[in-house]
Amino acid sequence: MKVNKFMIGGLFILAAVVFLVVSSSQANSEYFMTVDELSTKGASVMGKSLRVSGAIIGDTIQYDAATLTLTFEVANVPGDNAEIEAQGGLAEVLHQAVIDPTRSRIKVIYQGPKPDLLRNEAQAIMTGHIDENGVFHADELLLKCPTRYEEAVPEQAASK
Repeated sequence: MKVNKFMIGGLFILAAVVFLVVSSSQANSEYFMTVDELSTKGASVMGKSLRVSGAIIGDTIQYDAATLTLTFEVANVPGDNAEIEAQGGLAEVLHQAVIDPTRSRIKVIYQGPKPDLLRNEAQAIMTGHIDENGVFHADELLLKCPTRYEEAVPEQAASK
């Protein structure tokens, strides 16, 4: 009889631990999507923590140093690395995304200091949420500027 009580108690504790792990991982999960996917899903992802990637359109960059408010638009880029390589690499994909007026675009608002790598054709990887107006509010902003590094490679290789 004592063994059964311990087994039942152990199962309850195990069930509680599994429940806590599953519920906390679902609450903190982020969905990674492209601008196209975000535009398609619209209201169904409102209020959820999202991670979105896109190409920065330089003409749309506005920064208010007094309020530390940065706004810009990003254009859709593929989310699959194999597809990016097939289209000529990241720099080419970012360039084509920015010059193509038919690509899906979203407006982004970010509060914080203006990043050094913020420029036309940089890749923005943003974490945040989308509001009811379709504006993405970024809590985190990471930037990649592949052309900056590609230009430096031949000089580094030549000096060795």
